[in-house]
Amino acid sequence: MGETIQAPGLRIACGRLDAGTLAANFADAHPPLSDSQARIEADRCYYCYDAPCIEACPTGIDIPSFIAKIADGNLRGSAETILSANIFGGACARVCPTEILCEQACVRTAQESKPVTIGLLQRHATDFLMHRGLHPFARAPETGRHVAVVGAGPAGLSCAHRLAMLGHRVTVYEARPKAGGLNEYGVAAYKLAGDFAQDELDFILRIGGITILHDRRLGRDVTLASLRATHDAVFLGLGHQAVRVLSLSPEPLAGVMDAVGFIEGLRQTAKSGVAVGARVVVVGGGNTAIDAAMQAKRLGASEVTIAYRRGAEHMSATGFEQDWARRSGIRIRTWCAPKALLGEGGSVSAILFEDGGDGPLVEPADMVLLAVGQLFDATPLQEGLAPAIAQGRIVVDAHGLTSLPMVYAGGDCTPGTDLTVSAVQDGKVAALSIHAALTGSV
Repeated sequence: MGETIQAPGLRIACGRLDAGTLAANFADAHPPLSDSQARIEADRCYYCYDAPCIEACPTGIDIPSFIAKIADGNLRGSAETILSANIFGGACARVCPTEILCEQACVRTAQESKPVTIGLLQRHATDFLMHRGLHPFARAPETGRHVAVVGAGPAGLSCAHRLAMLGHRVTVYEARPKAGGLNEYGVAAYKLAGDFAQDELDFILRIGGITILHDRRLGRDVTLASLRATHDAVFLGLGHQAVRVLSLSPEPLAGVMDAVGFIEGLRQTAKSGVAVGARVVVVGGGNTAIDAAMQAKRLGASEVTIAYRRGAEHMSATGFEQDWARRSGIRIRTWCAPKALLGEGGSVSAILFEDGGDGPLVEPADMVLLAVGQLFDATPLQEGLAPAIAQGRIVVDAHGLTSLPMVYAGGDCTPGTDLTVSAVQDGKVAALSIHAALTGSV
């Protein structure tokens, strides 16, 4: 057992499970296909001419084409088809909610209720290329143009990679010590296992022409005005930098933290060094809540409960994720609106809910994780001329252009769905628009 934080009758501890169990719990959640399995699965595809799965993919990957190449044994060609549309094809194959995107649209779904496993096939092809260190793209001749990208997450790096392909020089300004954004800091450790996020980053940077400067925070170390003055264009891939605050106690209580910070700690620390309670309650109904709950369980919590203030149909977590959590032994309680945190000796001991109008409900807990939403913080943009903001996001047109000339934005800081694959598409679209604006091309 590791260090224990004691409260009366309760505890939060590191090392609840032995190293072997932790390694198994945080191994790849969905093992890869073998070559023979991939070919058999690829043969299930109808290779539709007007494929609905392409329409359902935010990055527009030619899915029938890449699957046909797998069936023919051409894994390099398959990967090139994927990565030409989505340079984060490896990560998206692992974290995309394919069950509500391409696989839901698959013709096999309607006929057999069993779609082609597009995500696993995509992973099979992209892993083939990445494991061999084969970057499939070459840079165009230098254009002499220099673009600033703020934020080294999926949107920013997608934009940077496409711009570099087109011959532009790119400098990425990243506030954190590591690049990767959500993939590095915010995805459940069993979805992007091991060092995959950094391996994929290294793969992307093989294109050349991209410099990443770490510990450069917008509003502190650089300003939008200075970037506009020293670069030909700017792309803002700022993501969500803040979490919603839920005030349930007049004073801070040990054992209460935001779920985003909990997940980040898991991503950046040896699992044996991450403290978890015996009884954990996660407040929220999104995928972050599911990820936090699943990982608390995998760290050794004996009881994990997700409490959501409305009905299950209103939860933003996908049905697949909810079912996965239940199968993992996690209880999901709906119509539980949090009212107050109860404490003993400075530590949380329970959380009080209003249970669907039936009266108060007290749920014992020695750890409470708050997953009540993330926010875009526009404060770093407020020095000097700033792009238009509406409903808490940067306003952009269909090409990613903000209200300021040659300033573009994409990803979670702009309107739209907060998905990795959508952020990748935003970055790609903005890069093509920047290229057209800088060169006069179409």
